[in-house]
Amino acid sequence: MEQHASITSLVIVIIVAFLTPIILHRLKLSFIPVVVAEIIMGLIIGKSGFNIVHEDAWLSTLSTLGFLFLMFLSGLEIDFTAFSGGKNKGRAKPNSKKEPNTFVVASVIFVGIFIASLGLSYLFVLAGFIENVFLMTLIISTISLGVVVPTLKDAHLMKTNIGQIILLVAVIADLATMILLAVFVSLYDTGGGNTWLLLVLFAAGVALYFIGRSFKNRTFINALSTGTTQIGTRAVFALIILLVAISETVGAENILGAFLAGVLVSLLAPDQEMVHKLDSFGYGFLIPIFFVMVGVELDLWSLFSEKKLLLLIPLLLLALFLSKMVPVYLLKKWYDTKTVLAAGFLLTSTLSLVIAAATIGERMEMISPQMSGTLILVAVISSVLTPILFKKLFPEEKAEEVKVKVAFIGANQMTLPVSRALQSSLYEPVIFHTKQDKAEKLADTVFEIIEIDNYDIDTLDKVEVYDANIIVISTGNPDLNATIAVSAKERGVERVIARIESPDLAEQAQEEGIEVFSVLRSTESLLRAMIESPGVMTILTHQENSLHEIRMLNDHFDGMTLRRFPFTGDVIFVRILRENESIVPHGDTELRLNDRLIVTGSKEYVDELKRELEFCFWC
Repeated sequence: MEQHASITSLVIVIIVAFLTPIILHRLKLSFIPVVVAEIIMGLIIGKSGFNIVHEDAWLSTLSTLGFLFLMFLSGLEIDFTAFSGGKNKGRAKPNSKKEPNTFVVASVIFVGIFIASLGLSYLFVLAGFIENVFLMTLIISTISLGVVVPTLKDAHLMKTNIGQIILLVAVIADLATMILLAVFVSLYDTGGGNTWLLLVLFAAGVALYFIGRSFKNRTFINALSTGTTQIGTRAVFALIILLVAISETVGAENILGAFLAGVLVSLLAPDQEMVHKLDSFGYGFLIPIFFVMVGVELDLWSLFSEKKLLLLIPLLLLALFLSKMVPVYLLKKWYDTKTVLAAGFLLTSTLSLVIAAATIGERMEMISPQMSGTLILVAVISSVLTPILFKKLFPEEKAEEVKVKVAFIGANQMTLPVSRALQSSLYEPVIFHTKQDKAEKLADTVFEIIEIDNYDIDTLDKVEVYDANIIVISTGNPDLNATIAVSAKERGVERVIARIESPDLAEQAQEEGIEVFSVLRSTESLLRAMIESPGVMTILTHQENSLHEIRMLNDHFDGMTLRRFPFTGDVIFVRILRENESIVPHGDTELRLNDRLIVTGSKEYVDELKRELEFCFWC
């Protein structure tokens, strides 16, 4: 009979987890995060509602695994390339203030958040709500990546400077508070290990990172990554279990091991396909069970019976807001008041780490079950309210027209007409040429040419040639073209195209990542194509029906199938080039970041699609 009840509870939880996103979609409640909705559904079927689900060994195990996998995915979510300061390191946009260095500002804001949280924690201790300042500081200073990331993606702000700052603050907070939570456990848990034993866990993590890096690109690993073997996925789960086991052995919380596993996988830069598999497994199975069970175990009636705990709810929400808003006010130097307020509200969101801290505090008997439930309830309320307030407050600006700057070095019969043809809402061509005699300045009447003294590297630096997104080098000297091209790549120019006629010199340039064109070879190829495939030549040269290449850089569409792609313009997807693959697209083909899409259609719609998919890449 008991086993039957156990299976019934498991079935109910699984069905609720399945139905929750469907209900959200049907009721058009997109402003509520799915994980919050799962907790609310757990409240309905658990102790606070109909009380038809009771935790047993099955649900306890699956819930624990869900929490571990959530911590793993939180670590995996951290993009360590962002710690370089982003692509925009203080560069000013036209007609705007100089924007800040994202990493420096985010670090300063988090330090401010931690100091403010520490001060507010003392007030809660003095008021008698809690006894431990350290634990309360961690609870107030946490920020939910699970709320911040989807909100920024929905608002198309992930690639903007303000979006990167908000994201980095959340990432640093996630990383720091998780480590400090482990330190807290080792300091205060009588059954735990010593703080220095955490070094064993981190040492194991470092060793596993180097082992993973040495094996990652081995040929046999790639061969075992497909079919029924899926060696990459097996390695990830082995890593999680191993680090969780080490974490518990040294007396730390098991969630630290899972989080560290996610960090290591992120550092090893897994391919997006594997990340999608892990996301699908986690958010499709284990994690929903955990969040539903959080709601099931939460007893709201016991919370409402204590006036002190009822008073704690608004006070803690206020503390969460103040701890974030005061440091975030630093952004007022660069952004308007609405943007700063919106950023402060979004950073107030907190969820998984508060649940972790509350669970640990209750287990260590530092807080009561009612106090733990109150903390979780506040986290749920913050996760519901903050995305809504962010969307309401964040100013809706018209999408600025960002043009790709193309610098032509050398004015001649090839570069002049191409630069003229590129002038549009997408491209901003600029021609640089050495100073000419008056008799040779006829082109100035038609083309705007910036005259320079010579093609020396220092001269090109002074006139800011290397600030262009694409540089096309076509002087009369092939060796000079190659030299300028190499210097451009060294300065981080995304695309460098050079005219080089010598096959040997062209091969060397291509090894440096330089795109090479040759007038002689291009002419031969075009003539041959015109003879053999006149129809193809028509497609390539006819303006309205030609083929175009678009890079997929808008992460809002990452993982979206073409069938669900919302663009309705007159455009046909011909091919998708992904790394070394050439994919024939169909309705179920998923778009991936950095895909190169070969499309055909009217120029008006192709330009619109280009702006949509290459959103803010050149900002």
